[in-house]
Amino acid sequence: MNDAKYLEATKIIDFNEPSIEKLVTERKWERLSDYEKIGKAYHFVKDEILFGYNAEDNLTASRVLKDGYGQCNTKGNLIMALFRKLNIPCRLHGFTIDKPLQKGAIPSYLYFFTPANIIHSWVEVYFQGEWINLEGFIIDPKLLKSVQLKHNNSKGTFSGFGIATKCLAEPNVDWQGKSTYIQKEGINNDFGVYDNPDQFYKFYGTNLSGIRGLLYRYILRHLINLNVRMIRRKFTQSLN
Repeated sequence: MNDAKYLEATKIIDFNEPSIEKLVTERKWERLSDYEKIGKAYHFVKDEILFGYNAEDNLTASRVLKDGYGQCNTKGNLIMALFRKLNIPCRLHGFTIDKPLQKGAIPSYLYFFTPANIIHSWVEVYFQGEWINLEGFIIDPKLLKSVQLKHNNSKGTFSGFGIATKCLAEPNVDWQGKSTYIQKEGINNDFGVYDNPDQFYKFYGTNLSGIRGLLYRYILRHLINLNVRMIRRKFTQSLN
């Protein structure tokens, strides 16, 4: 893969920002094989960047890193920056997902506020001559475990709490050189691939705008994040 556009920095994929350079340098990821580079960056975003709702989808990667939390789109911005910093080609694949996927994560009293079709994306990474889909980094391990404990009798496809998977007990979320998914079963529209998130959001916009966007940014997302933290905390409490 020699196409430079899959390695470029952009306004959103700001991998030359000091915080991102410091992370990569301190963890010594640049010394690793491509397989290990992908795995380290992937599991950092999956495991150490908690699932949560940022102010907007088109945040810069460095801002997502500073926030310490994100959802499909914002975690995707960060993981793309890490991949490109590590000279791993990547691109964005855009979709929308069904509203019911958010039930549970979004409190019932705010569910009406959610768009019927939610802007969604995953990241495609070029590895060993093929594009591999990476979506399984969205939900952090403690939140996933809390949902698994709550729905331990789930059979077949599960949808809710930011998850849409054929098997809640053993979702395909760990990097093993193949595609990973955690929301794939909720997809209802496919917008195709884009060189970077800047292109995608310029064309399709973000999930909320106007008064609804302001309410979400300054009030509602904080209530949603509080609810997510409470769900995650139940796993910790179950260990005591």
